[in-house]
Amino acid sequence: MHLSHILAISVAAAVPGLCQLDKLAKAAGLQYFGTAVDNPALNNQGYMKIARDASEFGSITPANGQKWSNTESSQGRFSYGSGDAIANIAKQTGQQLRCHTLVWYNQLPGWVSSVYSRDQMQRIITSHIQNVAGHYKGQCTHWDVVNEAMEDDGKYRQNPMYRAMGIDYITHSFKTAAATDPNARLYYNDFNIERCCNAKINGTLAMLKAVKAAGAPIHGVGMQGHSRVGKSPSKREMKETMALFSELVDEVAFTEVDIRHTKLPTSAADREQQAIDFLEVVGACLETKKCVGITVWDFADQYSWIPGQYPGEGEACLWDKNYNKKPAYTSIASLLQSAASAGLRSPPTTTAVATSVGANGIMTAAALATATAVAK
Repeated sequence: MHLSHILAISVAAAVPGLCQLDKLAKAAGLQYFGTAVDNPALNNQGYMKIARDASEFGSITPANGQKWSNTESSQGRFSYGSGDAIANIAKQTGQQLRCHTLVWYNQLPGWVSSVYSRDQMQRIITSHIQNVAGHYKGQCTHWDVVNEAMEDDGKYRQNPMYRAMGIDYITHSFKTAAATDPNARLYYNDFNIERCCNAKINGTLAMLKAVKAAGAPIHGVGMQGHSRVGKSPSKREMKETMALFSELVDEVAFTEVDIRHTKLPTSAADREQQAIDFLEVVGACLETKKCVGITVWDFADQYSWIPGQYPGEGEACLWDKNYNKKPAYTSIASLLQSAASAGLRSPPTTTAVATSVGANGIMTAAALATATAVAK
């Protein structure tokens, strides 16, 4: 059965007990529905009440705290305070900790960029991964080991690691991570690899084949899922992409999802289109056997990275800056609930979920017509 037959647009705001995304996601057969959390938000009580709700988010990701610039800004001197602050939340709440990221060209200390020797770079990568992944050993369900190694044209990004070691830096990173934290699921993570098919996807597939042939364990591919309202990949396109990755790895996931408006302020129609675009992502994951979960790149507009990177754009999250749920939230909750009720996938646990919505949650004929028209 395809989700186009069970798609729903909204659930009643009057029954918030039904609107718990991780609980619903698990009942629908996913392993988690998660969010990234960054350190500036940790003292915001209203925000943290939502972030710490394990029924809402079964997984949390340190948005920046585990990146190279925060963990080893000076060579050989490691600091884990920012990452630990979020890891400790997961310990307290029982949420999964999805760790991010060990080797990335961005937020990279300048001293790494000055390294040109192959042997020297290999030692530096080894030390960094052994220390950082070693510090979090046993805590991370997943690690984004290598992040954004490919350019949009399908060629390797000319970062300091690649200049020193070529593709071997990717192979070495995964081998070192596997030896350091053997129980973590190891991911390659990138953007613009969602819409089948383009040069970057083809280059990524070739890279994965080469690295795996060299003996490195890559368990999963993370598709970040940063996109724009009205211009997001369709469910069909994303399913086609995930099918290709599924031939090479054990699992796939959406790891950094946000869908931004390119013009502000937004209208009700804009927000409904955003909801439709989010449904395409969730639907693609639900209809792909190896898709294990979805992580939104923060859940509230107040802490979104989008306005800083794309001035004049934003409101990309499921909650607004005042922590009100948007149509995208209630649409996702309804879709997950419908998928669970239809038995589209077997739940990974015995998690149960209510299957009735109540009078205020019944779809109107117009909403049902819209849902059927946009389902792909």
